[in-house]
Amino acid sequence: MFFNFTSILSAFMVLFAVIDIIGSIPIILDIKAKNGNINPLRASLASLAILLLFLFGGERVLSILGVDISSFAIAGSFVVFFVALEMVLGVEIFKQDKLSGASIVPIAFPLIAGAGSITTLLSIRAEYNVQDIIVALVLNILVVFFVLKSTRFFEKILGQTGILILRKIFGIILLAIAIKLFVANTGINIGIKP
Repeated sequence: MFFNFTSILSAFMVLFAVIDIIGSIPIILDIKAKNGNINPLRASLASLAILLLFLFGGERVLSILGVDISSFAIAGSFVVFFVALEMVLGVEIFKQDKLSGASIVPIAFPLIAGAGSITTLLSIRAEYNVQDIIVALVLNILVVFFVLKSTRFFEKILGQTGILILRKIFGIILLAIAIKLFVANTGINIGIKP
């Protein structure tokens, strides 16, 4: 099995930006305040299981529906684009229900393993090898676990302004990724001419 570290890093950054666990710290703190303690290990493992299930079973479901991975990647690029717009502009495009629960709902699903991360995971299969995506996914879940374990620490260190700045930076990165996914799967050439 051959690992491409550049692909792993790229896939890691895509998933890290979409999962946006740093930007979710205020939401996680609010859920902790309302529902008590969150089990970081349980939430992380549940998220990993959901995402792996979609990574391996999602393509079969698409083939049953008659949709190829490139078409899904193009649709996914639009979802990623709108998630990025939410992050950059500070607007809410995707409405989320206020669900009760702790580690599994709403932390693991839909906060970490939500529609955006599932769509992105299936979309990047058109760009990267599965083994590279799995490594990138596991690394992201380790980051998720660490952040869930240390949310109050991050809140003190970053503050609301720091978290907002990180959201904006990752939003811009995500916009570029969405455009790259769209271009790569449509065959459009947008080469810059001197």
